[in-house]
Amino acid sequence: MKKNSSCMVALALTSALSSGLIHASECDPGEKVVKFSHVTGGTTHPKVILVNEFAANVNREMNGKLCVEVYPNSTLFGDSKELEALLLGDVQLLAPSLAKFGAYTDKYAVFDLPFLFKDLDQIIRFTKTSEAKELLNVMEDSVGFVGLGYWMSGMKYFTANKPLMVPSDAEGLKIRVQSSTIAKEMIRAMGASPQVMAFSEVYGALQTGVVDGQENTWSNIYTKKFYEVQDSITETNHQVLAYLFVTSSEFLNSLSEEDRAQFLGLVDRATESANKLVKEKDAVNRENILRAGGKINTLTTEQRAEWVQTMSPIWEQFEPSIGKRLIETAAGA
Repeated sequence: MKKNSSCMVALALTSALSSGLIHASECDPGEKVVKFSHVTGGTTHPKVILVNEFAANVNREMNGKLCVEVYPNSTLFGDSKELEALLLGDVQLLAPSLAKFGAYTDKYAVFDLPFLFKDLDQIIRFTKTSEAKELLNVMEDSVGFVGLGYWMSGMKYFTANKPLMVPSDAEGLKIRVQSSTIAKEMIRAMGASPQVMAFSEVYGALQTGVVDGQENTWSNIYTKKFYEVQDSITETNHQVLAYLFVTSSEFLNSLSEEDRAQFLGLVDRATESANKLVKEKDAVNRENILRAGGKINTLTTEQRAEWVQTMSPIWEQFEPSIGKRLIETAAGA
């Protein structure tokens, strides 16, 4: 990528961070173009910031070798197409939520089990265990996907047009979820109807009443303005939203040993940075929601216990496919 002066680099990075886009239109002929597609928009979401920083670091430190293009907000591939695009080699880097990999492995469902994790610190400790590290390669032999790292996005909370203080408060409602079997079972346990749809469609569906509620992190609720079309947010802290920073074995194998080692070093730096930033950004966006007029309800100890009791059978239901040892490792992290 042509970077003839430090001024040009600074201007390019400033423009990228403000727009959410880094299109490497100036890639040199000898550079390998690496397309990084994701579904998150805006400029303040942690994923947007981190993807752009990663791309800028690669383009600077591997200048002449790799040139990363960033396509945010489903501008290249949406939720339903990005994994297929990775399989076909039409994109080289993704950061989808772990729930999107259910068609390829059951193991990542450990991150979906409701009330398994108490907070982000516990989850990050789990990702550093040997069991979680082994999961990064669980799809390599079957489909050629290689996990590069786990990027936290935050704990999840329910939004609706009424306070969901206990599970039965959601009875009869239509709740948007990702394409996760566990998420669907969780919603059914509440007496509600799970509705799977792309992230980019959620705001409009909430606005028009196609769905009555959804579950998400503070950063997603704020940056996508879900609080504008939902009267209430309940601080259930019931699940984690985590992304798998993922590539293909085809792409990794196309790099020289030296370039692969340098690239993976930059990947590790990005993952460390991601998990440091998310806690700070999530807390800020919770306050941003309140300042914007959003209403947040906090559970009492008794109310939380009722949620846990309602959801606990889901652990046993999915233990055979996830694995008892993996669940125990996560719970004890």
